[in-house]
Amino acid sequence: MKKLLIAVLIVAAGGAIGFWIFGEQIILSQMHKIASSSMKGERLDNLPDGLHVMLCGAGSPMPDPKRAGPCTLVVAGKQVFVFDIGSGAAGNIGPSGIPLGKVQRVFLTHFHSDHIDGLGELSLLNWAAGARAAPLPVHGAQGVETVVLGFNLAYGLDFGYRVAHHGEEVIPPAGAGSLAVPFRSPNDDELIRVFERDGVTVSAFRVPHDPIEPAVGYRVEYKGRSLLISGDTDKSANLQKFAQGVDLLIHEALAPHLVMVMRSAAEEAGQHRLVTIFDDILDYHASPVEVAEIARDAKVGHLLYYHIVPALPVKPMERIFLKGVSDVYDGPLTVGKDGTAVSLPAGSQEIRIDHWLPW
Repeated sequence: MKKLLIAVLIVAAGGAIGFWIFGEQIILSQMHKIASSSMKGERLDNLPDGLHVMLCGAGSPMPDPKRAGPCTLVVAGKQVFVFDIGSGAAGNIGPSGIPLGKVQRVFLTHFHSDHIDGLGELSLLNWAAGARAAPLPVHGAQGVETVVLGFNLAYGLDFGYRVAHHGEEVIPPAGAGSLAVPFRSPNDDELIRVFERDGVTVSAFRVPHDPIEPAVGYRVEYKGRSLLISGDTDKSANLQKFAQGVDLLIHEALAPHLVMVMRSAAEEAGQHRLVTIFDDILDYHASPVEVAEIARDAKVGHLLYYHIVPALPVKPMERIFLKGVSDVYDGPLTVGKDGTAVSLPAGSQEIRIDHWLPW
């Protein structure tokens, strides 16, 4: 026994010494591998034809170490779109194997700060990485013009710095910033097509998020596969109508029983403004159970939760977040985190769940 213990200690010591000697090389090798995959776009090149989704941000305004601000990356064939762009989400796109310069369009569900505050970062990185020759199109209902103008003004000086530093051949001045592409706000019971190209259609529909107006969700279709992105919304019959039969429902969710724990803590701490805020947010978000009811009644292929409130920093909290869901829904579901990915290959019924981030 004593000899075995000595042998184990020798092996452990040898491993520690080996890592001390070669650890830097190992780390640099892994760094090179991740950077190379990101810049070459290996994942994008290897994806089968179809619809593919990655949550570049599965969180909310509440800090969550596993979730950046709300953002959904959609690959349709070889076209790459982003739906909403919250804080920190742009930094998750490149490491997923989808080059930032390949993002072609942004679609905004509404203009709450947590859904738009990464737009400047995405636009700048997309411009630099892709040598874009025209501004990045940003689609949204009326009001998107103001949002885009604000970011272009805020980044205006920096645009000049980048061109001056790297030169016009590397950073074409004509590609700086974003371009607003507004569409009218849909009426209830109305699905309006806002983009169509190379077999891909993106349609918008109205969702209830009062007093925020306009607020829309999006349905994306390509070669017989479909997905729906809710944006922020209370439980919505209108959304359920347009979610009928989709392969993938990507829906926000707020867990009232967990928010009430935070409300109680705020009350004990004498943070009365926070108490009011926690009360207010309960009335314009859907609960995990309500979302599950929509998924059940719309007969969706898979349910993916995102824009998760509150933060779920440890895995056991996901089970608490889903309390009551199994009572109303027995279909497949995933509690999203940054990097959660779903593939819907064309010409099949297959739904593949994956993770695209190296962490």
